[in-house]
Amino acid sequence: MNALSLMSEDIIPLSTSASGAEALEMMNDFHIEHLPIVNDKQLLGVLSEEDILNHDVSEAVGSYRLSLNNAVADENDHVFDVLSRMAESDLSAIPVVDLKSNFLGVISRQSLMNYFSRSFSFAEPGSIVVLEMSKPDYAMSEISRVIESENVAILSSFVTEDTLANRIQVHIKLNKVDIHRVVAALDRFDYEIKAMFTLADDEDAYEDRYASLMHYLRM
Repeated sequence: MNALSLMSEDIIPLSTSASGAEALEMMNDFHIEHLPIVNDKQLLGVLSEEDILNHDVSEAVGSYRLSLNNAVADENDHVFDVLSRMAESDLSAIPVVDLKSNFLGVISRQSLMNYFSRSFSFAEPGSIVVLEMSKPDYAMSEISRVIESENVAILSSFVTEDTLANRIQVHIKLNKVDIHRVVAALDRFDYEIKAMFTLADDEDAYEDRYASLMHYLRM
């Protein structure tokens, strides 16, 4: 999955003649805090809500000094690269350009969340278990062997890292809601269970998983 296939069809860029007030209204309509400013096909930069509030909202945004001139995704960037770039600049939306730096469209945070929820089985019935361990102890093949021995399948997984403590957390989505046998098996093999979730336990599951991914890619 690349940046080109993640673009939001509804979000349109700002022209240089749009006022700050118009930009705020568009951000409110799209539920984002950032919008690209485009002159014809040329991307001039990304306007943030903070940029607008630091200027006269009646003036054209083309006269504003932008704080995000280099926040951009290339059309062939992998979804993880897009997510990393958004995390680095704390963006709610990022513009996409082609190989000639022509503006192509916008990827919103919501579209990324929707992609990850579908691709990593976050919406599937089941449970999430989080294991914590030192980096040298991590072996997904061994963890899989323990879990699958209880006739439970792993739907998806990813790792977050605490670089200061040299420890990692392994987030594992399982296809069963009742995972008591899995927990007991992991405990027998001395795995440290940091947390457990079901969809019913956590109404903000998508947000939490997205936040964890963002944290991981900042490392």
